[in-house]
This record gives sequence, structure tokens and C-alpha cells, in this order.
Amino acid sequence: MPKNSNLKSILIIGSGPIVIGQACEFDYSGTQALRSLREDGIETILINSNPATIMTDPSMADHVYLLPLTTKSLVQILKEHPQIDAVLPTMGGQTALNLCIEADEKGIWEDFGVQIIGVDIDAINITEDREQFRELMLKIGIPMAPQATATSYLKGKEIAQEFGFPLVIRASFTLGGAGASFVYKEEEFDELLTRGLEISPIHEVMIDKALIGWKEYELELLRDANDNVVIICSIENMDPMGIHTGDSITVAPAMTLSDRTYQRMRDMAIHMMRSIGDFAGGCNVQFAVSPDENEDIIAIEINPRVSRSSALASKATGYPIAKIAAKLAIGYHLDELDNQITKSTSALFEPTLDYVIVKIPRWNFDKFEGSDRTLGLQMKSVGEVMGIGRSFQEALHKATQSLEIKRNGLGADGKGYKDYDQIISKLTYASWDRVFVIYDAIQMGIPLSRIHEITKIDMWFLKQYEELYLLEKEISTFKVDTIQKDLLLEAKQKGYGDRQIAHMLNCLESQVYNKREELGVNRVYKLVDTCAAEFKAQTPYYYSTFESDVETTDGKRFAANESEVSDKKKIIVLGSGPNRIGQGIEFDYCCVHGVLAAAECGYETIMINCNPETVSTDFDTADKLYFEPVFWEHIYDIIKHEKPEGVIVQLGGQTALKLAEKLDRYGIKIIGTTYQSLDLAEDRGLFSNLLKENNIPYPEFDIATTADEAAAIADVLDFPILVRPSYVLGGQGMKIVINKQELEEHVVDLLRQMPGNQLLLDHYLDGAIEAEADAICDGENVYIIGIMEHIEPCGIHSGDSNATLPPFNLGEFVLQQIKDHTHKIALALNTVGLINIQFAIKDDIVYIIEANPRASRTVPFISKAYGEPYVNFATKVMLGEKKITDFNFNPQLNGYAIKQPVFSFNKFHNVNKQLGPEMKSTGESILFIESLKDDEFYNLYSRRKMYLSK
Repeated sequence: MPKNSNLKSILIIGSGPIVIGQACEFDYSGTQALRSLREDGIETILINSNPATIMTDPSMADHVYLLPLTTKSLVQILKEHPQIDAVLPTMGGQTALNLCIEADEKGIWEDFGVQIIGVDIDAINITEDREQFRELMLKIGIPMAPQATATSYLKGKEIAQEFGFPLVIRASFTLGGAGASFVYKEEEFDELLTRGLEISPIHEVMIDKALIGWKEYELELLRDANDNVVIICSIENMDPMGIHTGDSITVAPAMTLSDRTYQRMRDMAIHMMRSIGDFAGGCNVQFAVSPDENEDIIAIEINPRVSRSSALASKATGYPIAKIAAKLAIGYHLDELDNQITKSTSALFEPTLDYVIVKIPRWNFDKFEGSDRTLGLQMKSVGEVMGIGRSFQEALHKATQSLEIKRNGLGADGKGYKDYDQIISKLTYASWDRVFVIYDAIQMGIPLSRIHEITKIDMWFLKQYEELYLLEKEISTFKVDTIQKDLLLEAKQKGYGDRQIAHMLNCLESQVYNKREELGVNRVYKLVDTCAAEFKAQTPYYYSTFESDVETTDGKRFAANESEVSDKKKIIVLGSGPNRIGQGIEFDYCCVHGVLAAAECGYETIMINCNPETVSTDFDTADKLYFEPVFWEHIYDIIKHEKPEGVIVQLGGQTALKLAEKLDRYGIKIIGTTYQSLDLAEDRGLFSNLLKENNIPYPEFDIATTADEAAAIADVLDFPILVRPSYVLGGQGMKIVINKQELEEHVVDLLRQMPGNQLLLDHYLDGAIEAEADAICDGENVYIIGIMEHIEPCGIHSGDSNATLPPFNLGEFVLQQIKDHTHKIALALNTVGLINIQFAIKDDIVYIIEANPRASRTVPFISKAYGEPYVNFATKVMLGEKKITDFNFNPQLNGYAIKQPVFSFNKFHNVNKQLGPEMKSTGESILFIESLKDDEFYNLYSRRKMYLSK
């Protein structure tokens, strides 16, 4: 059946600001859904409060509403658009589903004659209410763990007495496992039960008998209105049950499952999906499998919506789940739709993988002082990376290289743990870095059987680790001159980086690289094609690997490379890697717009990124996508292969910027602002000289490399002093200290964490107002796209501040200084492209805190507030295609826009919630107010000093 012709106008609900448990995967799914519906000529209306997303771009939907996700906002939209026929709530995560349910309960959909598509309310209620779900599963013959529901403290105590420990407590209707916990001992039970009952919006918890050591799997499904079902992907959690799937290392396809059990699991998943309601769309089902010969299967949960896992499954297979799910929601059947990758097979064709993918979460515990760093049922990661390889080992290495935590991969970098007790502890209490610790344990000689006994990680995975370690041991007996080609090839096929091999051979990375060139051990690129090369793929989506040469009949030797290089002029955009605090979705927004602008200028666009949640890694965003670590060795090989005109680094946050020095050293052209200017802005001494030459004031400062130097500087500068390391993002390691003891403690701590780093000591301007400006410069002219005043005082990181556009409390004299300083600095730094400058204002004097000649966190916010595509303009300036004078700037904003930070402190108990110079927010929303008399502005302003921590 083709699409439902009665659906002419559809409302899509977004997921709002990014929090732990709900990240930018919903920007990706929402963007795909909007594009999918518009292909069918359907009018789209979007509500989402997150300004940093691609989906809230004016071009993405016919009507975009940047409003709070409340039923009040929904009523406002439905009144303005009485033509809306249906609402699609499955693209905005739990937030959208919860809002959809609330609107349904209030009768809003019925009042306005709007039907719900893509899911039905009964399905949501059945899957979210654990008691209903359990009853349904037992009715249809799907096994569940022993469970019972408690809606009171007393009932919970009774259940615990009946089941015995260990137990699992899960709160109903929550996101990212909020309120869920393992209870090993009776004395912990009371507190955890109370917490679960409080967190659940309906004050209900499900208490399960804990399935300790069972293996966990997920299946991603799609179903159409004709009851056709495809299983897109099987995903295996390397970590056993007990760690939230968002915090688990996951592998696709499933590695340790017998085919017989997999077929049983498929049948159960399809049966479950068909039983929860009559809807067409996407679905994620989670199972536990016993680790014995029986492989008993127990259902854990089912989510009738696209999820974090479906974004991962889309990127792992190349099958655009959200795009197809949107088509199914409007009535199409799977067999009527094309496979988007091959264009010659149907969407009813299940993907086949001839490679392995490994996802590793990215945590930010350093931002949550005092937090419990062990992993459990409640999700704590802020982002994730994905590695693609021809083997599990290669994919695992590529994923670890993508994390950007100063590791070069597993082992062989001198950064492993050496202390037996520490290793055992990190294995016993699942730690965020357990993926590395397993390697350290094997290196120390701890038997695999003991590691398995502690972690319950399947022996197959542990043997893969052991093979890696044995290979490292063998290579370490050679020198760079004596290593054989087959051994070097094996190391590369197993994912070891040149830096790691250099560590084993005790030589330089460049020597290993030269040796590889000499022996002909080179990267080749393979297609992600959904069909294991059975059909020709039309989409250029690649990963790298190493292959043995094959010899043709005429004696030529080569390794097949599927990435064909065109003769067009090309631009590479470096992506921003995993989401983390300080570098979130706003940089992905900038990268996507950079790609689109370069394409408008006639360039072939090439994207390099490793984040499976984002729009930038969609197979049809750039002309070519390399799903690879944003890691020097991988980037350099792609550059050598593609020979681009240049590389754009200023859109991908600190990830891309950190590679500027190497690109410059290797003679690769950086598009826009040069490396020398980028470095000058980071070097506090040189930058201050530049300010001095231009008569621009800045807080008194000095540079220290030891605690003694810091103490001597403090005598001159006077407290309070802001201490910070050089070359970091998101205010990492920044602190305001008020006496010598605090200064010494913090300096010693920083130098221990970042040996050899320069520390900047600034006299902190107590009580100053903070402001910032973003501008575009073409080397001759400067256009300020926006000046924002922070509601919080100077000293709270700009990412954690409520930033108001335009300023609300700065006089003309101060604003003129800001404009003059911005023009002077942008030109003095030879900026070509974007620049962000931060100011402190005290006694009507504007001081410079810092300048960053790159895209900043606030650029998407200003673009949305003023309705102008500033990244597009800036990219065209960087490419030399346009000058500032070529644009007709026409910003539109009635009243004020406020960028409001959103925090995820509720994921961490006993954590220090005070705000200061180190950024802690995970996302942001945009609030429009007509005047400063608005109640919300008044509330924000009255609380502005509450959090400032010295």
C-alpha cells in the first residue's frame, strides 16, 4: 500500500536539550524523518527547544518552533496550524514520547483531531509500565526474570524478602536507567528503593531477581502496516547484564551467539513487536541469554521507537532506520521502498555485514567531582564512538583510538595500570576504563579464567585480547630494521596504530610509517554497503583496513581499494569526534553546514568522523564519508589518498584544532585561519603581547610550570586567582583559588594530570560582568554576528552561563569597546572565518579573557536566534569564495533570545553541583522572551550568583 493520502501535514516532536541518556542521536533521527516526509510532499511542523541541532534549521521543516517541550507549546502550535493531521513522536526519544502521552491524557490530540502515527499510546504504556509488560510477555509465552511491582516502600520490602539478594530495582517511565540500581546487600536496599520510588513519575518500581553474569543482546527491528518485519542488526554487549546498554561496549553483529539461539531470539523479537500494538515503525528489543550450554533467553525490554541503538545500527549497517521508519509511519510498506545504499534492492532486504563494528561509550567523570565512577544500571556516558574493521580486534582498536582520552589504543603506549590490586578492583567494580584494564590484566599475567570469573565477559572476547597481547610481545623482540612484512601487516590488520608499534619497537612513529611504505603495508578503503558486496552500492561510505596483496595472472600484486578518487577539487572537513562536555552537538552542526557550503562552492566534500549519533556521519551528508577515528594516522592516509585542496579544522571543536599543528608541519593546507594564528591565540604570552600592541586591556597574568613559580606569581597578582592549563576545551582543570594553600594544591594536581603543561595564572576580576562576541572575518573586514551578555557573573564557564542576545545591561560606551576590540583582534590574528572572543567588564572597562579563531558553541544559537546561516557564510569566506561585503546580513529577532544550559547532575548522587570556570552542562535550550520583564528572565537573574564556586 502506498502512503496514506490523508496525511498532508505532520507534527514532529524533537528531544530537547542533550542530557545523559538522550544525546544527538535524536537530531540524526529527526533530521532523517523530516527529509523523508518532505520527499513525499508532506508539510512538516517541528517543535524542539535545542538550538544546536541540524533538525531545527529553518530549511529542515516547513515550520520550526524553538519552544519549550510542554503541552502549552503544543496547543499554541495546533491553534496556529489547524491543518495538522498527525503527530510523529518516535523521533524524539523518551522526552517526545512522554510529552505525547501527557497530551493524550489531557485530550489535546482528540480536541484538535490529530492522529498519532509511528506508534500507538497503548504500545508505549505497555512497554513503559513494567507490570503490564510482564503480564503481556507471560501471556504470549516469552520468558522474563522473576519480577514484581512495588508502588510503596512496604510492598518493596516484602518483594525483597521473597526473592532474596542480589536484586535489581528499576523505576517506571524514566530515561537512561534513571533510578535503576543493583542491590547486593539488605542494608543498601532501603535507600535505593526510596530513590527509585521518588524518581519514577508514577512512583512505581519493578524489582527483578538479578541475572548476574548473563549475556545481553539487542535487536533492531522495523515493521510495516502489512506486518512485514526486518531485523536490521543484532548487537552484542561485551559487558554482561548489570551495565546499562548505553554504558556497555557493544559489538555488531553478535559474536558469541549460536545460530540456533539467534533464530529463537529473532522469532521472540518479532512475536513481541507484533503483540504490543498495531503500529508501523522502528523498535529495539533487549534480551538476556544464560552463559551456559542451554543459552536460555529472557526478555528484558522493548522500546517502540528509534533509539540510541538504532542510530548505531544505522551507521553500522548503512541502513537509514529513521528515514524508513518515517515512511512506514505514513503508510508505505517495506517492499515498496528502495534500499538507500544499493538503490537496486528493496528496504525489505535485511542488511548483511562483512565487517565488525565496536561502539565504546565516552564518559566525563572528571566534570562531576565526587561522582561514583563505577558503571551500573544507570547510564553515565555523555557520548560514544564507533570503530569499523575487518575483525573485532581492528574495530576495537579503532574505537579506542577515537575516544580522545590520550590513549593510542589498547596497550603499547606506556599508560597501562601496573598495580595488581588496582587492576582487580577496576575489573570487579566495572570501571569506565575497563576496556583498557583487561589488556593490562593479561599483560600482568592474570589468567583469562580469573578475568572471566570476575567480569563475566565471554571467554571469546578475552581470547581476542590475549591474541593482541601475544602479538605485542612478539613484535617487541624486533627492531624497526628487522621486523618482517607479515608481522607488521598482522599488527596493522589487528588495529595497532603506528604509535603503538613504535612503542613496541622502541623507535619513532615516523620510522614505523616509513617502514610500512617501504614494505608496501598500506591502508585500503572498503565500502559499507549493507549487502556484503552482493550488490553494487551507490553510496560512498568507507572504512579502512589492511589486506594481503593478491597476485593477478600477469604477475601484478595489489590490495583492492574500493574508494575511487575523482579528479574534482576536494575539501576535507574534520569532524568533532565523540560528544562530551565542552564539545557537543553544536560542533557537528558547524561541520554539517561547512560540508554543505563547500558543496555549494563546487567542491567535492569529504567528511571524517567517528561519532555514530550524528548527522555528519549520515551517508548522504557529504559526497564521501570516511567513518574513521579523528586520529592523525587515519587522517593523514585519507589526505594522501584523496589529495584535497585543503582541510577545514575550525568547525570541529578542539578535536580538529589539535590536529592543525601536524597538518601544518606536513605541508597540508589548512582552509581559513592558519595554524600560526590558531596557535598565537592559544599561547597566552604571545596573545597578550598582541593585545598590548593594540592597547587592549586584559587581566594581569603570568605563566607557571611549577608550584614554586605559581606561589611567587601569586605575590604579585593578588588573590583571587584563576588557574588554568593551556590548550584545553570546556574549561578543563580551571579553578578560582583564594589563598596560597588552595593554589599549591590545585597546581600540584594539574601538573600531575598534565605533566609539562604551562599553567596560566590570571588575576580574577571579582564581580565583573561577562560577555562574548562571535564574528566572521575575511582578513580585511569583520562582521560581528552577535554579542551576548551572560546573566551569571564572570568566573562561571561561558558554556554553563545563560547567555542573552542582544545584551540587556551594557551601555553604548561598553558595547563600542566590545565592537572595537573584536575588530582589532580578529584582524590582528589574521582570522579567515569564525572567531569567538570573551570579555570581562568591570568599572566600564572591557578586558579580554580569551579569543578563539574558530567556530564556537554559540554560533548555532545565534544562527537560530537571528535566522541567518552564519556557518555557511563563514565557510564561503574560509574558502576564499566570498568576502564579508558580498553578504546581505539581515538578522531578525524581536525581544531577546537566551541560551540556557542544561545539567545532568541527577545522574550522580553526592556530586558537587556548584558552577565555576570548568564547564559542567551537557546541553542547552533556547528561550525567546519579548521583554526583560518576563518572569523567566527575572528568575534567572535573581539566581545568578548562587552557584559561583571559588
